Amino acid sequence: MKNRLELKVRILHGDDIAIGPGKIDLLEAILESGSISAAARSMGMSYRRAWLLVDTMNRCFRQPLVESAVGGSKGGGAQVTETGQAVLKAYRTMQRKSETVIQADFKKIQALLSSSK
Repeated sequence: MKNRLELKVRILHGDDIAIGPGKIDLLEAILESGSISAAARSMGMSYRRAWLLVDTMNRCFRQPLVESAVGGSKGGGAQVTETGQAVLKAYRTMQRKSETVIQADFKKIQALLSSSK
């Protein structure tokens, strides 16, 4: 099995994880699908779990990252706000920069890892 670099950046706000890899993936899925429930399905998680993650993100930031509309004759839906898109872009940029910076150290650690897995 080849070792791979996987850096997980989490930003804490008090006791909450304001944003991290799973929440970023969820934001991207909501952006694609226009729905929290569809995003949850595509990620193999329950609607409740997705809704709780969205709620945490929205509480941690000054402006909501996701706005949702209740179903009805026009149906429900959700959209990633401008703030949400800015957070998404900044997070992915941070992630890329971090991986670039630690590449040499990762290779040193990789060389020391056991080959049994």
